[in-house]
Amino acid sequence: MPENKSLIQDITQTSNLVIEINNLSKGFDNLQVLKNLSLKLFDGENLVVLGKSGSGKSVLIKCIVRLLNADQGTITVLGKNVNNLKSKELAVLREKIGFLFQSGALYDSMTIKENLEFPLIRIKKKLSKKEREKKIEEVLENVGLSDTLHKMPSELSGGMKKRASLARTIVVDPMIMLYDEPTTGLDPVTSDGISALINDVQKKYKTSSIIITHDIECARATADRIIMLQDGEVYMEGSINDFENSDDELIQSFFKE
Repeated sequence: MPENKSLIQDITQTSNLVIEINNLSKGFDNLQVLKNLSLKLFDGENLVVLGKSGSGKSVLIKCIVRLLNADQGTITVLGKNVNNLKSKELAVLREKIGFLFQSGALYDSMTIKENLEFPLIRIKKKLSKKEREKKIEEVLENVGLSDTLHKMPSELSGGMKKRASLARTIVVDPMIMLYDEPTTGLDPVTSDGISALINDVQKKYKTSSIIITHDIECARATADRIIMLQDGEVYMEGSINDFENSDDELIQSFFKE
């Protein structure tokens, strides 16, 4: 336990740079998905990574938490070189990172309360049962799901499942949020609500976020900065205005109606 505590204290003493990736490459068999990709995420910002399907967006964030091992390059998260971490060190780092999977990945056999309680018991071991219940109720209220405490995931709509998945992610107070296509499969109104919720989480929980998406409206609503990938490489980086005012044909195909 003392070792874990010192690791957590070390992680939280960070500078303005939250994630730094240099020359990241990742391939599968004969397919090169990421090619010498470099990017930075700064404290408190929402960085949108934009690109068509197959451009390497989801592979990128899976490499960040080492769900996939990079073939080449360095990934530094909260001052730690992810590729060099031992299993215990990696587990401690992952406790500071919230990962919202595209599918939501709720446990179907658990109520929404039990879904949120599961990571709390594992990560926030010192909380009493009463403190856990209060935390769960507060987080569900923050995502607009106060009345879902005892419901099963199968009883929720697609948008509500996304909100519940987000609640389960933020209930353990992550410093970094990784969103994998948060609005995919949702209608425009629900998508707008999820985008607004991403901004709310940024403000309320002081998170730094990478938002993987091909949804331009989500990018417009959430991005402090945008990086666009093409064929596994950074094609362009800038503000939403930079992208919308670009004369580049590929950029226009995304941003111009």
